[in-house]
Amino acid sequence: MIFSHTVKTSASPQRIWEIWTDVKNWSDWDTELIDSYLESPFTLEAKGKLTSKKGGVTTFRISQLVPGKSYTFQCQLPLCSLNVSRIIDNRSDGTYFTHKVWFEGISAFVFSLILGKQFQNVLPTVMENVKRIAETAHKLPQ
Repeated sequence: MIFSHTVKTSASPQRIWEIWTDVKNWSDWDTELIDSYLESPFTLEAKGKLTSKKGGVTTFRISQLVPGKSYTFQCQLPLCSLNVSRIIDNRSDGTYFTHKVWFEGISAFVFSLILGKQFQNVLPTVMENVKRIAETAHKLPQ
């Protein structure tokens, strides 16, 4: 089961990419995080940690990367992985960006049931937060 949300923005694809790859500031727009960091530059196989508002600390790694367009990071859970993919699509009528979440592995179905509703509930707000930050910064004088 994949949980996803797509938003259109007037901000440039580069601006969305800047926000999405600025790991130390993910908590500015991700309502479920209080802290995040990356141990090295944002590259394929880079590792980091996420601290949720519920207090859990999770290690993640960048498992797929197409610079300026998309990336996926993966967190290991008991008998499965949580995958988060962020994709930017520059179209003639604006920039669209998509946030996808899914689980893979033996216990994926269980985690989808336990956490799926939470992702469905928070993704629209999280994405609107990214849009607001991108468009506010986008409109500032150079």
